[in-house]
This record gives sequence, C-alpha cells and structure tokens, in this order.
Amino acid sequence: MFANRYVRTVVLSRVLLQLGIWIRNFAILLYITDVTQNDAFYVSMISVVEYAPIFLFAIIAGTFADRWQPKRTMVWSDLLSAVSVAVVLLVLQQGVWLALLLGTFVSASLSQFSQPSATKLFKMNVPAEQLQGVMAMFQSLIAIFMVIGPVIGTFLYLEYGIETSLLLTCLLFVGSGVILMFLPRDVEERQGQARAGFLAEMAEGIRYIGRNRALRALGATFSVSGLAAGLITPLLLFVTMEKLGQDKQFLQWLMMANGAAMLVGGALIMTFARKVKPQALLMTGLLVSAVCTIGAGTSTLLPLSFALQIIGGLVYPCIQVGIQTLLMQNTEAAMMGRVGGAITPIFMGMMVLGMSFAGYLKDLISLEAVYAISASLLVIGAMLLVPLLQARPTE
Repeated sequence: MFANRYVRTVVLSRVLLQLGIWIRNFAILLYITDVTQNDAFYVSMISVVEYAPIFLFAIIAGTFADRWQPKRTMVWSDLLSAVSVAVVLLVLQQGVWLALLLGTFVSASLSQFSQPSATKLFKMNVPAEQLQGVMAMFQSLIAIFMVIGPVIGTFLYLEYGIETSLLLTCLLFVGSGVILMFLPRDVEERQGQARAGFLAEMAEGIRYIGRNRALRALGATFSVSGLAAGLITPLLLFVTMEKLGQDKQFLQWLMMANGAAMLVGGALIMTFARKVKPQALLMTGLLVSAVCTIGAGTSTLLPLSFALQIIGGLVYPCIQVGIQTLLMQNTEAAMMGRVGGAITPIFMGMMVLGMSFAGYLKDLISLEAVYAISASLLVIGAMLLVPLLQARPTE
C-alpha cells in the first residue's frame, strides 16, 4: 500500500494533522476545565463544537468535494485551519477564552471539505482489493495518536501553556497542507459536460442513498450508534474522577490504553481484511463495544477499567473499517463526497444531540444509567445490520 504515491503522501500529511488536532484538543480541554472549575456544561460543549460541524456542513462540503478538485480542496482546508487557530491565539491573548470554542468549531468545519476529498482520491487511485486494508491502516494511524496524542497534548499544556500549544498546532496544520502540495496534479473531471446546479447535485446524492439497500441500512445503524457514542463521549472525564477516584490528568492513561489496543486491532484487521465482510466487522464491533460500555460505566476498579478500555480499543477498528469499507464498496467515485456527506451527518448529528444532553442526563439520573442507555443503543445498531450479512456489495 505504501508503494502507492497517494496513500504515502496522504498518510504523511495526516500524521502532522492528527498530531496538531490532539495537541489542540487536549490543551483546550485542560485549559477550560481549569478556567471553569470542571463545569460539566463547558466540558460537554468542547465535544459539541468538535462534532457539530460534521452535522451542519458535511452534506454541503461533500457536494462541493465532488465538484472541486480533491488535492486543491485538501490543501486549502489545512491552510485555512491553520489561519483559524492563529486568529484564536491572538484573541485568546486578549483574555477571551470562549474564542477557543469558536476556533475549534471553524477548524472542524474546514475538515468537512478535506475528508471526503481524501476518500475520493483513494477511491480513484487505490485498487479495490486494497481499500479495506488502506482503511485499516488509517485506523491504525488514528490509534497511534490515541496513544501518544494525550501524552503530548497534556505535557505541552502543563509545561508550556495554552499559547504554545496553539502555536504548535498552527505550524502542524501548515505542514500538512504543504505536504499535500506534492500530490500529483488534479485531473479535470467532466470535461465537455454540462454541470448540474449545486442543489440538484446534492439532491442527487440523497436519492442515490435511497436506492441503495446497504447505504440505507448503514444510515439507520448510524442513527442509534451515533446517539450512543454521544451520550458517553464527554463523560469519560467524570468516570476518571468520580468512579475511579483519579484526577483529570489520569484521563490520558485510559485513552492511551484504548489507543494502544486500537493500534493492535487495526494491525490485526489489515492481516485478514480481505477475508471478512465489512458488515460482519461492524456488527461485531458494535456488540463488543456495548459490553465494554456498560462495564466502563459501572467499574470502580482500575484493572477492570483498563481491561475494558483495551477490549473496546481492539474492536473499535472493526467499526471504523467496516463503516468506511461499506461506504466505499457501495458508492461510485463520482458520488463519494455526497454519499459520505449525507450519511456521516446522521451519525454525527445524533452524536452531537447525545453530547448536548450528556451532562444534563448525568445530573438527572446517574453516570451508570447513561452508560447503560448507550450500551443498549449499540445493541440496537448491531441488530439493524442483520439483513446485510448475506448482502453483496454493489461493485
């Protein structure tokens, strides 16, 4: 896979981008908990501004990604993200810490234009039999940064402060954009063809999903599993402090255990990616994650909590690889941006909804009850995939 120039270049740029994102996210998390004295509302809002743009702009950005040249789109997205971080840094120096939330929102919005363009490049330039392996490799890359990202982000914030962390994030985003400039020149598409209007193309993508059984089932699974993920995403910090009796810095070690297991899980999937149906991978990942979720919400024992994070990390690549492979197997290259832009908001919209109510539900019922609800939703999501176990991809 690394012999492919597109894979090699995009991987290198994503290394810098992921590092910048982790440094930014952990610095902002720790800074806001310091400023607000661990206010559950503002902790939840950090996750909301990171994920809300996916719901708000994914279908629009996906449509533009199908219209625009992918290399140019990715380069400009990374460079403009760097500009947004630089502006936030300047505003923060004036004492306006809420600018951190706005800057994160803008940067995450720009990412919605970059991601479908990268997927489109892979669809056009990676052999079909290697796609699931490439997705597994990218999942392993994310896992690597789940191991080292929290450590680096926490260290930089505690040692050098929020300003240095944001400055480094800005430089890493610039580096990612510069590396992408070395991709081969974009190939002009639809030469000599009349292009439909923006709204017509966006509607065409939605109709395309409606005609595809696999994509419809994936959308239903996304709805319930997105809500499940959103309910617990902001609450791991409170599991660390309230259930395990640790300070907030201990969160990085739980995330490191989870990330290390994701790295191993991604490597394992790469070895048998061609032998397992993506829908089976996704279903397995959801069911095992449900068990780990309910355990994580009730455990007060450090060894058990670490074990659950490890098991959950091992199967998490099954979810991500299954999702991405199903999307790519059942979607034409010319529709990749619109299909991803229409389906991803289903997951992220429900996830943002869950995150918005997570802190409120924790106070209304209990931490354990919220985790139990999340686990139940994951089981429902897995059951919705049963009709696809005998299905074949459209290509």
